[in-house]
Amino acid sequence: MVEKGNTMLRHTLLIACLAVSAQLAHAAEAGKVIFVAGSAKAAERALVLGAPVSEGELLTTGADGYIYVKTLDDGLFILRPNTRARIATYRVDAKNPANTRIKLELMKGVARSQSGNAVKLARQNFRFNTPVAAIGVRGTDFTVFTDNDVSSVAVISGGITISGFSGGCRPEGTGPCEGATSRELTAAQRGQLLQIQRGQPSARLLPGGVLSPDTVAPPRGDEPIGKNNVGTPNVGLSVPEPLLDPIKSANVQNPGESKPNTPPVQPPPVIVSPPEEPPVVVVPPVVTPPPVVVTPPVVVVPDPTPVVHRTIVWGRFQPILDQAAQVVLAEQNAAKAQRIALLGSYALYRTTVGAEYLVPERGSVGFVMKDGEAYIASDNVTVLPVKARMENGLLNFDFDKKKFSTSFDLISGAETFKLAAGGTVASDGRFGVISQYAPGNNMTADGVLSNADGGSAAYVFRAPLSAGRTANGITYWGCQTGCR
Repeated sequence: MVEKGNTMLRHTLLIACLAVSAQLAHAAEAGKVIFVAGSAKAAERALVLGAPVSEGELLTTGADGYIYVKTLDDGLFILRPNTRARIATYRVDAKNPANTRIKLELMKGVARSQSGNAVKLARQNFRFNTPVAAIGVRGTDFTVFTDNDVSSVAVISGGITISGFSGGCRPEGTGPCEGATSRELTAAQRGQLLQIQRGQPSARLLPGGVLSPDTVAPPRGDEPIGKNNVGTPNVGLSVPEPLLDPIKSANVQNPGESKPNTPPVQPPPVIVSPPEEPPVVVVPPVVTPPPVVVTPPVVVVPDPTPVVHRTIVWGRFQPILDQAAQVVLAEQNAAKAQRIALLGSYALYRTTVGAEYLVPERGSVGFVMKDGEAYIASDNVTVLPVKARMENGLLNFDFDKKKFSTSFDLISGAETFKLAAGGTVASDGRFGVISQYAPGNNMTADGVLSNADGGSAAYVFRAPLSAGRTANGITYWGCQTGCR
């Protein structure tokens, strides 16, 4: 019986090995590496120039790594630093484009996809997945940033459609997810991006800058600029320095040449000057200075009309427990207020009536927390939310670096959670966290600044806590130091 069991075990292992070998043998080549720099791998092997990239291979870059892959149909797939991605499927049928199947997956980091010829003929069969959303194309060149909870996409040329994973839009699907929850972005909307968070069916249209993939991981100077560079990117090529001809001077004589004979120099003739006449004395005229006219100073009368600033509208837009909603979304939309964020149960707007807010070019500002609200919810839907309070709040802005940082203590009963976040500030006063997993961050934050009330700010936040719980809330701040 033992011998028989060993024979069956060996037979099983042999079948498994053959199956793995067959799977590897059928892994089709999706493209070739046309440029690689820094730390860059495919699976466990270091990538080199000209190396093939197969379907399903995990591509990773380190903090200094870049990978440019030219796909089978002359497309381009670029990975920037600290990125994990794969070409999941790249099956091209040139004779019958309806059979073409192309799927790219970005797990984290920043990647750029430039459509090849096959994608342009079979856009309905192209899919670009992130952990939270599906992206389809209209014959496109676009960049994507993602972490495990948030994805943002910007378009260089063409257009894209994006939808969160919900309903009929599933990660295992093919082609774009199109429907009521899908959102489109085209190159005509330059300077804007679509951002989507985990659990949200639809993306939000936001200004670029702090959330742009090019801000998270800027492109190299040799990254192709437009779609015409596909297949012939100017990478890996050395450009010779210009040759400069020496400047020849007419005053410099070449060595070895003899100087021509010159006649002797004759002394100049002696000129005898006549005797000097006595000098003529010129009496200057008497000049009378003009009278001094004193102009009285101009008195500037201040404008009695006070400056109206755009104010911040914040609060909970849906009831919790026995607490009624504080903000009516329909009213804000009817007033055409600028929506900054909707996160969990909270909404943040800024009115559009009054002087526009512009971030100072220099200096720093500190804020003190004046108000706010937060609840802790459990993943177990049978457990009711618990109200929490916030203490020891800090919010600071460094306008020289266009950065902000914030922290506070979230207290619920005997528990205290120290929450903190930092990120960047846009020119219109909007600020936010690119990733809650960045060093020093343990929560997300989306906020806005205002000159109203002598300087104010507000942001909504979400933070995962221990034991399957999540904190969601909103904070309102007043200017304390560096106020204008």
